[in-house]
Amino acid sequence: VGNSQVLKCPFRGNMTMLRWTITPKAGGLCALVYRVDKNETHRTTCSDNINLTFRAGEPPALEIRQVGIAQEGNYSCEAASTEGNFHRRYHLTVLAPPRLSLSCDEQGSPVCEAAAGKPQAQLSWVPEGSSTAEEKCHDNGTVTVLSKFTACSTNVTNVTTCMVSHPAGNWSQTIAC
Repeated sequence: VGNSQVLKCPFRGNMTMLRWTITPKAGGLCALVYRVDKNETHRTTCSDNINLTFRAGEPPALEIRQVGIAQEGNYSCEAASTEGNFHRRYHLTVLAPPRLSLSCDEQGSPVCEAAAGKPQAQLSWVPEGSSTAEEKCHDNGTVTVLSKFTACSTNVTNVTTCMVSHPAGNWSQTIAC
């Protein structure tokens, strides 16, 4: 989420037409068609952050600026050229790193929240102890995970660390309750 992504559409020969078809997981179909003979691009229901790019010495590409969860889905290009038709397909998976917060509840137990991650984050505690976890799924495909830590022994220090593991990165926070 938030980064730019460039998807290339390689071909051989002299291109005459280029078509990108985007089928997002949510929302309607988007199409961009470029005709070389008229130097025109036609757009059908595509968001403004999706554009064709042409750079010297590189195949034409589709650039998605500020990728959002709504851009997740299937992308296919077809380039018509003097040497035939060329196809390329991509499946774009969007990762949303969770927002981490750590606090103490009314009973003095640490509570760790990894909010709005995609996919859901995995939470663990140091030192190890028993914990309860709840998950809340959001309409946009993200998941919030809430974990409450309880020490198994009274000899355990009151300083605990919540560790968050996610494909977009790993984080930790420490608190004394």
